[in-house]
Amino acid sequence: MKTFEYTIKDELGIHARPAGLLVKEAKKYESECTITKDGKTKKLTQLMMLMSLGVKQGETVTVTAEGADEDTAIEGLKAFFEANL
Repeated sequence: MKTFEYTIKDELGIHARPAGLLVKEAKKYESECTITKDGKTKKLTQLMMLMSLGVKQGETVTVTAEGADEDTAIEGLKAFFEANL
């Protein structure tokens, strides 16, 4: 299992457009990818569950990848967060 923490920089937080792109990114990997905020964990492949976290600018989330390609998944997700959020 690989994880990283990220503080959201986007002024709108994780809103519809980047959330949709994030789901697409997470679906590229075999590993189960999740995001955790305030003790609530949701799968990154489920758009509505991701949106239900209501992640705002300045909040820190923990992203986890667990599975066969977790190293590749965590690197890809980290790059996505840095480029888009």
